[in-house]
Amino acid sequence: MKLKKRWKWSNLYLIFVFIVLYAPIFYLMYYSFNKAGNMHEFSGFTWEWYKEVFQDTRLMIIVINTLVIALLASAISTVIGVMGALAIRFVKRRRTKNALLSLNNVLIVSPDVIIGASFLILFTIAGIKLGFTSVLVSHIAFCIPIVVLMVLPKLQEMSPTLIDAARDLGASQWDVLSKVILPYITPGIFAGFFMALTYSLDDFAVTFFVTGNGYSTLSVEIYSRARQGISLTINALSTLLFFFSIILVIGYYLVNQRQARTNGMGVKR
Repeated sequence: MKLKKRWKWSNLYLIFVFIVLYAPIFYLMYYSFNKAGNMHEFSGFTWEWYKEVFQDTRLMIIVINTLVIALLASAISTVIGVMGALAIRFVKRRRTKNALLSLNNVLIVSPDVIIGASFLILFTIAGIKLGFTSVLVSHIAFCIPIVVLMVLPKLQEMSPTLIDAARDLGASQWDVLSKVILPYITPGIFAGFFMALTYSLDDFAVTFFVTGNGYSTLSVEIYSRARQGISLTINALSTLLFFFSIILVIGYYLVNQRQARTNGMGVKR
């Protein structure tokens, strides 16, 4: 009986948490279809605000800028992050390994405002013009630690006997990396890529510091528009971004499921 009560209370708690988290999002989505143009009373269904989003040329350019930055940053940070995770995993000295892990975690635990201000000072001293390059470099920098943390558990999970067996069979260092290690840690690599992509798309604080005149991303643009007053165009844009995030999550889930089936079939054989 006690277990059942605990189970019920835990379920109620989870339901409450999900309501708190998702109620504002659904409230925003609901009024993105409001004909009245406000968030107080729903007068009728309309696609007007979504049409405005796609008819706004400047906004479409900003969307393209955001996607290009996110895809480039996540791809580059995934490559660097995988190399970093491999270096941390196979370093022999424990003290060096702990030091590398600590350095990797600095950007994750540091406040975004501090990171953004630091990058702003760095780019100013280096004479780098604020814009595409500054945003891309800063996004790569804070995405790398995320990729490392996604890939490391898969590397630690992998048995050293797999590598030893490959070497005993005459595999070169490149063969071991490309045919044994990378296929094994593929789920971690995809997880790192999608997490980096999400972080890059969502980031505001760091991006706010390193964007220049004439260049912007969606997070900064939404913030600047929201300060000017309530516009249901923001609701429509936010709804589209929410569904895009859901598609990313579903894509990641399907990739993981496919990888799990492939591994299962390999074990059966």
